[in-house]
Amino acid sequence: MSLPQKQPVNAGEISGIRQLSGFWLWVPRVATLALTLLAIDYLFNLRLFTAVTSVESQFFYTVVALMLPLVFVLWPAFGKASRTKVPWYDVVLFLFAVSVCGFFVLNAEQILDSGWEYDAPDYAIVMSFLFWGVVIEAARRAGGWPIGLIVAVASLYPIFADVVPGPIQGFPSSPSQTAIYHAMSRESVMGIPLQAFANLVIGFLLFGVALQQTGGGKFFINLAFALLGHVRGGPAKVAVFSSGLMGSMSGSVITNVLTTGVLSIPAMRKVGFGRSYAAGVEACASTGGVLMPPVMGATAFIMASFLNISYGTIALAAAVPSFLYFMGLFIQIDAYAARHELKGLPANELPSLRQTLKEGWYFIFVFVLLIWLLFFLRREAIAPFYATALLLVINQVLPYQRWGWEDVKGFFSSAGKLFAELIAILAGVGLLVGALSVTGMSGTIANDLIFLAGGNTLVLLFMGAATSFILGIGMTVTAAYIFLAVALAPALINGGGMDPLAVHLFILYWGMLSFITPPVALGAFAAATVAGARPMETGFQAMKLGSVIYFIPFLFVLNPALILQGSWDEILIVLPQAIVGVALIAGGMQGYLLGIGNLSLYRVLQWPIRLALIAGGMLLAIPGGGPVPFTNLELTMISAMLILPALALVWWSNRVETVLV
Repeated sequence: MSLPQKQPVNAGEISGIRQLSGFWLWVPRVATLALTLLAIDYLFNLRLFTAVTSVESQFFYTVVALMLPLVFVLWPAFGKASRTKVPWYDVVLFLFAVSVCGFFVLNAEQILDSGWEYDAPDYAIVMSFLFWGVVIEAARRAGGWPIGLIVAVASLYPIFADVVPGPIQGFPSSPSQTAIYHAMSRESVMGIPLQAFANLVIGFLLFGVALQQTGGGKFFINLAFALLGHVRGGPAKVAVFSSGLMGSMSGSVITNVLTTGVLSIPAMRKVGFGRSYAAGVEACASTGGVLMPPVMGATAFIMASFLNISYGTIALAAAVPSFLYFMGLFIQIDAYAARHELKGLPANELPSLRQTLKEGWYFIFVFVLLIWLLFFLRREAIAPFYATALLLVINQVLPYQRWGWEDVKGFFSSAGKLFAELIAILAGVGLLVGALSVTGMSGTIANDLIFLAGGNTLVLLFMGAATSFILGIGMTVTAAYIFLAVALAPALINGGGMDPLAVHLFILYWGMLSFITPPVALGAFAAATVAGARPMETGFQAMKLGSVIYFIPFLFVLNPALILQGSWDEILIVLPQAIVGVALIAGGMQGYLLGIGNLSLYRVLQWPIRLALIAGGMLLAIPGGGPVPFTNLELTMISAMLILPALALVWWSNRVETVLV
């Protein structure tokens, strides 16, 4: 029997995106088709469209010219503007943006050959100012007012860098020099974020959209229900499994919540989970999905460009931390279900595993192909295009989810919205990075942070965690990561002597935490909307359920063996310690330990027991040495002094309870 498929909540409606019709409905579709063809030509070196793909910078400008103007069509200027019709002033802005961006496409070779980045003619300077303004407004519309204001102020910083006080003082530039640098250099709008998008992200976004449009989301949800729906607390475990897979595809926490949550949250409610708890589970699972390989969202690809390493290396490094996070979440759910005696769904209400695999086996096959291309052949740029092509061919051969003309149009519409939003945000953040670069601040800010931390690596890490979290509140994860990769990462790497990959993952993890941490907790609030729960209560539930994610980044940044950056001897020592530590923390948080029993039989004893297990689990999981003033052996001994008496007390209390019964 198959689960009823509810219509997913429209993420576009919640985010304020305009619902296009008529002629305007075709503009994103055609632009996305053009971008797809140009990306294939450029990445596969087919040389069919050499007019815009023969010079790398010209291709990058073309990507911006195709996608950035769409923002003025898709996102209204203000909250009260029409959500169905494109007003005249947005039509003017769209055409204006096409003209401005088109100027740089046509003159890309001239910019290189004549060195306009250093000495541009007057008309090119004027166009640079216009391009600068277009990017700021596009970033505001797609990313919201916080990103718009941050980008606008930061991009103007080079003009008055010499008059600002103290440590944030930098080398000034004239307005003209600043505009030229932003528009024509390879360090600002056309910098690493946009280059990563053009070289890596396009294919993976197309793959994610194709996977969802061909029924991949339905398959993974049904597969999760077939495998786990019947076990203790089954629907909540289904949410973890399905949201992890879906989040890895979409790269968006909110989209993930609104896609899988409409099925998993009602199922959780049906077996006895409370509204806020069910919504908290979905929010945590969706957040973790974005951190899980093989597809981790756009930020991971930008990270690969920053570190100049393969995306496969990043995905492999992220495997253990994401496993620890999902394991902790899974244990907490199981403990909660055991403690409250929550059962699974009846077998007759669950989809057939055999039928599910029969109809969707090729989704697994395509994932295997993608992993093979990524990790073994190391063809990151073209791997998703091969995977997408195979997916679409098999989908059309089999009778279950064949596309018609409407599906093709929907595919290009969905991809166009993703592309436009991401390009606007990346171009905007590029202005911020360019401002730091041209003033010399990207080099000196790291030294200032080290000075503020007094040279103490642990203090620097806590400063980094707090900064990442705060920026994650006001900016998208990608935007916050890019800023911190420029400003904070060098301080941790050079001043703290830490592994570069571990530092960049640390920043990514802490930027993601704003999705489940009040007072903002956008992921939790979206799940609360689906569940009909109180938003703030859901936020605190999500924060409790996702508790292990708050310290997992500290584990791998203090010992990179947990991201597989070390000898196998070291990895085989620290990994079991981390696993046991996370299990103890998760059990302590929920008051039930697998194999031991209920930790809360005696109200007086429960909190000393639970706190001892949580603290002991943390000490066991934390690697010794380096910045930590204890060795591994000393930490293990201290944790044993907390854990063993607590376990003995739990065993004794459960035994006494059994005898009395």
